[in-house]
Amino acid sequence: MHGFRMRTLCVRVKNVFPIIDAALADSAARSGKWLACRPGCHQCCVGVFAVTSLDVATLREGLAAAEPAVAASIRERAQASWQQLAPTFPGDVVSGRLFTADGHEEAFEDFANDEPCPVLDPATGTCDLYASRPVQCRTFGPPVRDDDGNLTVCELCFVDAPAEEVARCEMDQSWRGEEAAAIQTTGDETLTILAFALGA
Repeated sequence: MHGFRMRTLCVRVKNVFPIIDAALADSAARSGKWLACRPGCHQCCVGVFAVTSLDVATLREGLAAAEPAVAASIRERAQASWQQLAPTFPGDVVSGRLFTADGHEEAFEDFANDEPCPVLDPATGTCDLYASRPVQCRTFGPPVRDDDGNLTVCELCFVDAPAEEVARCEMDQSWRGEEAAAIQTTGDETLTILAFALGA
């Protein structure tokens, strides 16, 4: 990534991530006991999900700044994960781009649902790149709206909560426009998976 584009991206990341984190903190405060999220709870860290170019750039920057031993462990886990997943990857294995042919999006729904995130420390159950984690990781747990406008929550959270209580704790997602602008800054609006981003 060219120097100017990288500097612009860093500025946008510094703008958007604090907004996301503040929205999460606000929703978490309203959610209180309904949230099961805590260090070591990592059910949401198992199963592959799509990451954006913004996520990839941020993760790679975090990896470069990590302690050498931690970075080496992450790379080793990511490489092992990618080697295992590449044969059935629903996209282009050379570029790592998801959804390059008909049927790929449907195939992704059942793709690697039991695969641990390579950034997850298997000994502690915590994220080795927490400060650089993808947007989806920053917003998982509290009630958020999906692409169809439905409120969704982690299955471990809001157990037996009334619908009005879930709605009361909804996370503000007005930052989505800033996220989209940051992704545009990368010059790449394709999607990939974390194992490819850090292990290919």
